[in-house]
Amino acid sequence: MNHVLCGLAANVSLPSELIDRLIAVADADIAADLARRADLSHAQAVALASRVEESAVSLAYAGLLTAADIDPATQPDGALALLAERAGNPEWARLFAEDPVVERREKLAGCSGLPPDVVETLAADSDVRVVAELALWATPETATGLAAHPHAEVRRAVAANEATPPAVLAALLTGEGLPPAQRCLVCDREEVPFAHDPQCSRLDCDLPSGASCDGSHESTRHETQQMAIRNPATPTEAVVGFVGHPSLLLRWALAGRPDLPSEVCARLAVDSNSGVRADLAENPAIDDALIRVLATDRDHEVRRRLAHNPLIPLDVLTHLAGATRIGATLLPRIASASPEEAEKLAGSPNPAARMLIAQRRDLPPAVRDALAADSDAKVVKSIAPHPGLSEGRLRTMLDRHGVRVVAKVAANPDATPALLEDLARHEPPMRKAFREIARHRDAPAPALLACLADTQARPIAASHAALPPPIIEELLTDADWQVVEAAAANPSLPLAVMSDLIPRL
Repeated sequence: MNHVLCGLAANVSLPSELIDRLIAVADADIAADLARRADLSHAQAVALASRVEESAVSLAYAGLLTAADIDPATQPDGALALLAERAGNPEWARLFAEDPVVERREKLAGCSGLPPDVVETLAADSDVRVVAELALWATPETATGLAAHPHAEVRRAVAANEATPPAVLAALLTGEGLPPAQRCLVCDREEVPFAHDPQCSRLDCDLPSGASCDGSHESTRHETQQMAIRNPATPTEAVVGFVGHPSLLLRWALAGRPDLPSEVCARLAVDSNSGVRADLAENPAIDDALIRVLATDRDHEVRRRLAHNPLIPLDVLTHLAGATRIGATLLPRIASASPEEAEKLAGSPNPAARMLIAQRRDLPPAVRDALAADSDAKVVKSIAPHPGLSEGRLRTMLDRHGVRVVAKVAANPDATPALLEDLARHEPPMRKAFREIARHRDAPAPALLACLADTQARPIAASHAALPPPIIEELLTDADWQVVEAAAANPSLPLAVMSDLIPRL
């Protein structure tokens, strides 16, 4: 891989004439970067797709190619991408429906808006992978027909399709009203009864761990039930009966549904598996009383996930914040807090509550500044990246809390070049701060030069436009390929250097 040319392909300052030269020498890696350019013209997209067939796919998805630009015989992947975007020639669909390459028929089956005769052909395909892919994205009418397909793998796909009618999904859960499946992936390949060894060492075996069939296709039937329970189109009354099911995976699938009745939630809240309880804890279906029950759960992950529930009462949330490792993140309930609630949290005697609201980035100036002057370093770390803080306030934070807030101060979008330069020289050096400085829009050259000394910050700094051009040129021969690509993609790389780097044909 030519990392210099890959970096140049992503350089936003690369002029059109150099893009043309780069297309002329592009390989698959360079083409992948070129295809992502926002300024690629239609003519350049056609030229790139003609040179590197793989690039036609991303160019088609980006809307840079039309049906007139693609030959399905020589660029089948590009043609299929246009069909997926409903921008291809309908005749291509009929061509690919008979393609001997199963992967192409499978890709076609995932396209929407196919002609009815093509859908009919794919539904009768001899390869179950094609039919299953069709079932996964089919219209309600097609999904209904495929629900009775003799292969269990197709039924599993129908159960995952949100367009499948509710009554059909309910039937897939129980099997009632449907003829028994005749085959599954297990009995297609193995003599039944068969249970796949989780430690299977056969190199030619791609059966999933735990796959089994005794003639009833039980592992696929179980997966079909999981898919149906997770499917939001499946009626609530059809899934609630699984609350006491012996299968952990089915109860786990149930716990995430937002339409559960309170009595079902109550039973899941005392499930023996903490994963079930954790998924339930984040579910907005649970009421205030159950939230308070789960707040006392013995499992840390249950309590952490409960903190992410958008309906959790603030008093429960602040209690959890003081006793549970939630992390530096803006929680949904905090994001939706009213101005009055935000002010109350900011003035709370509980530092955990102040730390939560400090994660907001839209606080009124008075609230923001009060939190910036907080005596608790964790609160100050949370508020430090808030826009609008003056250089004086940011420096006061550093004076009071030192290394604990350096990286967060560096992340403030309003940190001045002078402050960033001082942070880059901070003793002891802070590696996290170097990374924040390196990606800061206002980082000055002296600060960026200091960042180059840090292994993780070096590739970030190499891409910064404020880096002096002679330094950028030096980095083009760096031992780290990430640094090389970043330097080549730097918009401040001189035009003459860009030109010299691209081979002339």
